[in-house]
Amino acid sequence: MSLPKWRGIFPAVTTKFKANEELDHAEMEKHFAFQIDAGVHGLVTCGSLGEASTLSFEEKLEVTGVAIKVANNRVPVLANVSETRTANALRFVEQAAKLGVQGFMVMPSVLYAADSREAKDNLRAIADAAQLPIMVYNNPVTYKVDLTPEDFQDLSDCKWITAIKESTDNIRRVTDLRNAVGDRYQIFMGVDDLSFEGLAVGADGLLAGLVVAFPRETVALYNLMQAKRYDEALALYRWFMPLMHLDVSTKLVQNLKLVETLVGVGNEYVRRPRQPLVGAERERVTAIVQKALATRPDVSAYL
Repeated sequence: MSLPKWRGIFPAVTTKFKANEELDHAEMEKHFAFQIDAGVHGLVTCGSLGEASTLSFEEKLEVTGVAIKVANNRVPVLANVSETRTANALRFVEQAAKLGVQGFMVMPSVLYAADSREAKDNLRAIADAAQLPIMVYNNPVTYKVDLTPEDFQDLSDCKWITAIKESTDNIRRVTDLRNAVGDRYQIFMGVDDLSFEGLAVGADGLLAGLVVAFPRETVALYNLMQAKRYDEALALYRWFMPLMHLDVSTKLVQNLKLVETLVGVGNEYVRRPRQPLVGAERERVTAIVQKALATRPDVSAYL
């Protein structure tokens, strides 16, 4: 069985809520369609940016179902797996698979910093239950679990593990992975403000955040890098960088939902304990967005 090789721009989409914190299906349908129409290559639901920690088990399936319906097989939909117990993760992937999801992004156990043996055994168990392609989310900065290139060598016998979202904040890691495992896995850069660098050293795509508000620009950056038009890509990246920094923050959800609102493609509704930005934080993000919109480049030629 030949498994798909994911490439390109995969947004970690935000989860849309109403003012009373209930899921807003209509807004999610609208936003997911906006992403696909802009040319993204996949969707990832219920990640950190999608406020997974505030969603119930059933709500995660609900959001994923909305994305599957909107995508209608035009792009793959990956459901994020972030359960605190392996048994719950196995139940989630089995139910999401029945909905028709094309794959999964698997986070480490988010409350417990597993060691290498535990983390790899967890991944193998989830992969065996899913029987679908899996992208491993490696983010030791936030989740204190680091799967090294040697660990991915060890996991290479598990055919369902096909991709890596690399978020160590260490650009050397992409090259170290390539040297260790060659092309065994598709590698996605998971840090927005390392997008140019990641693609330049051979990442296959971006699992991105600011794409939720600026999908055309994100796709254009990817296309320019694939075409090795580095000078044009670098100019676009420099314009994008102040926005991209907003993704690398403990308040990335509030930051990016404010960006979506200011651009006109979303709202600021979050679930408590999060609250929309106020004061100097809000003024800072607003100024960054206003400057970006005032100097927004025309990327139509790159799409």
